[in-house]
Amino acid sequence: MTDSNDSTRPARHGGTALRQWRDWAVLTGRLLLSVLFLGGAAQKITDPGPAMALLTMRGLPEALLWPALAYNLIAGLALVLGWRMMPVALSLAAYCGATSWFHLQPDDPWQMTIFVKNWSIAGGCLVLAAYGAGRFSLDARR
Repeated sequence: MTDSNDSTRPARHGGTALRQWRDWAVLTGRLLLSVLFLGGAAQKITDPGPAMALLTMRGLPEALLWPALAYNLIAGLALVLGWRMMPVALSLAAYCGATSWFHLQPDDPWQMTIFVKNWSIAGGCLVLAAYGAGRFSLDARR
């Protein structure tokens, strides 16, 4: 049985053009998601104060910033490369769900928007975990 993201399989609906569009759409989606996580790593490096404040506001040690930074960087690079997509995307979905807790501040519309966006990003990560990294990925070369 072949994987559902096997680009050598004929598309269920459509031919080569649709397959090519899907390949490019998955790559573009991965790259757009990676911007969020790589940007988060860069933000934590250049200005760690706001992230540390969110941690202390929830009673957590500021030192948790550094493993979060490393995770953001590694996961962002994995998205760019399309490497180990199922476990990476599943862990990103869980990470987005867990970190949404920091933004659950009903009196602050800006934080509530971030809260909802985190869950939306988690949904995108679940789709990526289910359907794979696509043809333009390290996973496709395995």
